[in-house]
Amino acid sequence: MSEQANTGRGGAIGENIRTIGYALLIALIIRAFFFQPFNIPSSSMVPTLLVGDYLFVSKFSYGYSKHSLPFSPPIFDGRILARQPHRGDVVVFKKPTDNRTDFIKRLIGLPGDRIQMKDGVLYLNDTAVSKVRIEDFVERDEFGSVIRVPQYRETLPNGVTYTTLDFQQNGDLDNTDVYVVPPGHYFMMGDNRDNSMDSRVPSVVGYVPFENLVGKAEIIFFSTDGSAHFWEFWRWPSSIRWNRILMWVD
Repeated sequence: MSEQANTGRGGAIGENIRTIGYALLIALIIRAFFFQPFNIPSSSMVPTLLVGDYLFVSKFSYGYSKHSLPFSPPIFDGRILARQPHRGDVVVFKKPTDNRTDFIKRLIGLPGDRIQMKDGVLYLNDTAVSKVRIEDFVERDEFGSVIRVPQYRETLPNGVTYTTLDFQQNGDLDNTDVYVVPPGHYFMMGDNRDNSMDSRVPSVVGYVPFENLVGKAEIIFFSTDGSAHFWEFWRWPSSIRWNRILMWVD
């Protein structure tokens, strides 16, 4: 009887291990080929994405490269089932200067485009991109003081519209040289224009190779303002940004 009981327990343990293994395999396949969760740790994409947003990125939007897999194993070059990104997409990519760090920015320039900032206005192929002043972006600092930031609605030539912030007039990146995007590369910019290290800074990001694209940001599935510590469960409901859950990323 005891031997049969032990065998039964061993069989149950083995079955549980197999079930966990299958679940991990399925999760890995979903993460590598379909959707991967990301969280937003910085303010470079405010107001589109806020610190504390959690979103799903579609891995199939642009096909697959080595960066589609965990740790970017060098098992092949280029992309499989490649699909070209569109101007205005919000894209997760591996930072070209180290090929490891995940960045998220908006795709502004396609191969061959001429990009320049002049007095805070984006110029695309020597034509100013439409920029319309709208209501201020309002937030509170760590001391509870209200901060108002000038906010603008930009519209790209293909009709994609989004909102940008201008914290500082004549900021360091408000006037730049002309950038000519090389073949097979893209030009990325943050919507929070004065607080974004992006393609305007070659030493940090520069032009992003097609191979480095990880996926397209699709939907915010959770968001928290960070006001509650993980052990303060009674404050969790008030820290959740309920109005941002299941919000599509534009």
